[in-house]
Amino acid sequence: MRILLGTLLAAATWAGPACAQESVSTYLARIAAIDDAGPKLNAVIVTNPAALAAEKAARGVAGPLAGKAILVKDNIETKDAMATTAGSLALKDNVTGRDAPFIAALRAAGVVILGKTNLSEWANIRSGASSSGWSGVGGQTKNPHALDRSPCGSSSGSGAAIAAGLAWAAIGSETDGSITCPASVNGIVGFKPTVGLVSRTHVAPISHSQDTVGPMTTSVRDAALMLTVMAGSDAADPATAEADARKGDYAAGLAAASLKGVRIGVLRKQAGTHPGLIALFDAALADLKRAGAQLVEISVDFPPEMGRDEYAVLLYELRSDLGAYLRALPGKPPIRSLADAIAFNKANPAELRWFGQDTFEEAEAMTDEAVYQKARENSLRLAGREGIDKLLAEHRVSFLVAPIGAPAWPIDLVTGDHSIDAGAGNLAAIAGYPHLSVPMGAVEGLPVGLSIMGAKWDDARVLNAGAAYERARTAVLAKPSLKRWGE
Repeated sequence: MRILLGTLLAAATWAGPACAQESVSTYLARIAAIDDAGPKLNAVIVTNPAALAAEKAARGVAGPLAGKAILVKDNIETKDAMATTAGSLALKDNVTGRDAPFIAALRAAGVVILGKTNLSEWANIRSGASSSGWSGVGGQTKNPHALDRSPCGSSSGSGAAIAAGLAWAAIGSETDGSITCPASVNGIVGFKPTVGLVSRTHVAPISHSQDTVGPMTTSVRDAALMLTVMAGSDAADPATAEADARKGDYAAGLAAASLKGVRIGVLRKQAGTHPGLIALFDAALADLKRAGAQLVEISVDFPPEMGRDEYAVLLYELRSDLGAYLRALPGKPPIRSLADAIAFNKANPAELRWFGQDTFEEAEAMTDEAVYQKARENSLRLAGREGIDKLLAEHRVSFLVAPIGAPAWPIDLVTGDHSIDAGAGNLAAIAGYPHLSVPMGAVEGLPVGLSIMGAKWDDARVLNAGAAYERARTAVLAKPSLKRWGE
């Protein structure tokens, strides 16, 4: 066992395409060695008891995803004998026996569901003072690049698991930054599609205006392969009405994708002020320029009321959307509304040990529909028509780029997250537009992703740009150390 553990620890410091050929048994052994034991990443909440049988069945399926083992964020339902908890002890026994539609599509393509990943509880909407990657069910997820540093959230376990080589790929979900930030600080690729391209049915919600699911992988190509299968219309999710008409083969154009002559808007102010982060971003811009891109510097400040009104929208929709989801769950879960979840947490001290539920309580009190409607119209206008759309048109650029955000900050369960200000991903989140995080290097061994944002339904072009940047990138990417930072 000691020899196996040492071998797996060494293998886990690498993440790359060769992982695509690894077996379910190898992934399960690695999860046991470094997630449940060793450094104890706490990225995986539960493994699928049917994974080995599913791998055997996948041998008869044709296609590029057949036999590929993935992990699924634990706010997404699968029909396996695994609970869907959203990280909350209230749902620890919530085995629904049903697949989210995009999960069913992945299964049909031969994908093996390996297990469920930890997350920031309730997708990080419970409190403004939370620690990213902590949940009542899964505990605190660690960043494999620096065990004492944050994995970011809320798709924390998905990001950490792929960085550590615990699966071929993972699924995350995002309302604002929950795919792209974990991808960035864990040094992997994360793609948030246009809202409405992938169904959200049987996914524990925050906001029907902004929620989406997306792939988290080690390459843009792998993300594109997954999105090709995941995308599609779902009669139960009205936002996806156009998806069948908009979807395509997202991997088809990647090999020939070029940045030659492509005008790219550089959000200079959103790069922040940290010298190491700025230097890393400048190196990525130099790579883009060498690949033939025409860089257009854009100096813009985004109005604070955009974020203020987004928050009002999330509060209002959380109360209604989560309540509807909980009421529709099969079986007899102990909560059927946001108010029930608040009461459950008060009755269970373990849930409130590290931080409270102030955001939940604000959402429960947010019942003014007129205020909500005005906030939604205003935030969407500022991020969409007068945000991304206006910047793309006025500067005649195809994409906007910036750092995704800051390098990973120290985990602090007592006082919560502390991160320096950088990035502009809330634009794409609020507008519902595609947003890609691609690794661009590291600051003192801590990964940071390049943010690439495009227009609504421009998912294929954004992925193509990301693939072209991957080929042009000169930075040496950090490998997970499975140690504390600086050791």
